[in-house]
Amino acid sequence: MSHSSFNRRWAAVILEALTRHRVQHLCIAPGSRSAPLTLLAASHPRLICHTHFDERGLGHLALGLAKSTGQPVAIVVTSGTAVANLYPAIIEARLTGERLIVLSADRPVELLDCGANQAIEQTGLFAHHAAALNLPRPTPDVSARWLVSAIDSLLGQQVFGAVQINCPFAEPLYGDDPDAFRSWRDDLGKWWQDDRPWLRQVAARATPVNPEWGFWRQQRGVVIAGKMTAEEGIAVARWAAELGWPLIADVQSQSGQPLPSASIWLQHPQALATLASAQLIVQFGSHLTGKTLGGWLADCQPEDFWLIEAMPERRDPAHHRGSRIVAEIVPWLAAHPALAQPAWCPELTRLVADITSAIRQPAFSEAGLAQHLPSLLPAQGALFLGNSLTIRLVDTFAQLPAGYPVFANRGASGIDGLIATAAGVQRGSHRPLLAIVGDISALYDVNSLALLGQSQAPVVLIVVNNDGGQIFSMLPTPASERQRFFAMPQQVDFAAAARLFGLQFHRPDDWQALVTAVERGWQEEGATLIELRVAAEEGAQSLAVAGKVRQE
Repeated sequence: MSHSSFNRRWAAVILEALTRHRVQHLCIAPGSRSAPLTLLAASHPRLICHTHFDERGLGHLALGLAKSTGQPVAIVVTSGTAVANLYPAIIEARLTGERLIVLSADRPVELLDCGANQAIEQTGLFAHHAAALNLPRPTPDVSARWLVSAIDSLLGQQVFGAVQINCPFAEPLYGDDPDAFRSWRDDLGKWWQDDRPWLRQVAARATPVNPEWGFWRQQRGVVIAGKMTAEEGIAVARWAAELGWPLIADVQSQSGQPLPSASIWLQHPQALATLASAQLIVQFGSHLTGKTLGGWLADCQPEDFWLIEAMPERRDPAHHRGSRIVAEIVPWLAAHPALAQPAWCPELTRLVADITSAIRQPAFSEAGLAQHLPSLLPAQGALFLGNSLTIRLVDTFAQLPAGYPVFANRGASGIDGLIATAAGVQRGSHRPLLAIVGDISALYDVNSLALLGQSQAPVVLIVVNNDGGQIFSMLPTPASERQRFFAMPQQVDFAAAARLFGLQFHRPDDWQALVTAVERGWQEEGATLIELRVAAEEGAQSLAVAGKVRQE
């Protein structure tokens, strides 16, 4: 009993330390070795606990929560392969900056490398994808002050991405004497009644100011908007408009995309000739969706190139010569005010309007869904876009409302955990959510439909069933091998999946039926799954046809 009681005291300090770093949501998978953490989390008054039986989905649920709340999210898993199943979510967080805190329960050291059950080497399991703290086995010989300051030091230094706190626990794991080891716990004194970390790390992060801005803001500039928050997207759009500079915006920018369909018009000779005279390119945010935009950026040679983003490290795959500015976007804009002036290339706006009016898509189609997507969005809601062909089509054909929250997993751009991430976005935002994924993506994360079934606000998940990974039809894959080894058509019926997890289900056969199904979904409690069956290669062919318009 005394040993299990000290496990609980140790776990209590860990969890309390996390709350001092703005952790509110904690995602838990079932397991016995993690029982000290789970039981303390369940009784903690400031923690909201989420559960899932699938650790891979649990990691992405936490990722979605971190995306929508902007706060770090903790994950509790038991030892063994349960920890390894978090890897895809950890990699995504490393690339896009969401803060995940993995509390991985572990066997004590004497049970490692000796054939003990469910014991693997967990120290450093995530390599450079996550900073790590390997705790000792709980013992009163290690002070509570050391434990809390070690956690504070790790979290104070790692302000982006994931961390792993490996927590060995020896048996017994259950039972508690509330009066045991009180002096060890009370060594932290008034910290228990405070709301600040034990060890506060203060880093001076003054917004860098370019002394040449007075000169550059009077030149010909182009603004690129990558992945940003709604507040940042609106501010960047306003700043670019006041300067009279064209804004080329990614689907994740939430800027309103004043020049939509950049993947198409950026290949038009007149557009390229106009933009070639730009002297400065200022990019906010990274992880651009459109391959055409990335290609244009790689080819352009402005006099200077600035990339502004709060995350450190290199974020420019074209490796421009210029300035990599590590700063929060909104404060940086305030420190570099725009100079109101007329647009220096108004002909570009007219060209884009002509091109976009010529690429109208049939509403009831894969490309049509992307183009008409704004009409399906819930009021005061949010949008989650799956990878592969889905987000590319929306980036190409849609113009989303300014400031409307858009979420995606565009770090590693995998198809794993997309439904779980969407569920986390909804739980963190408390908004109605429209999510769109492809059929293979849905099958890959079908377990996470259980998470959608627990939604507290309406969720509509549209699964675009084009019978396989049709993005590969855009690539020069050999026709004789494409179906078997690349597209892999599954010919599945998603009605069965909806029944399995208790979701509302619709399979509309025209645009009006789709609109009706979506609107009905906003009136339902919980989640609605809509299967949109489309011709196999229609979406990819639409991109190819639209590309021909750009040359005219």
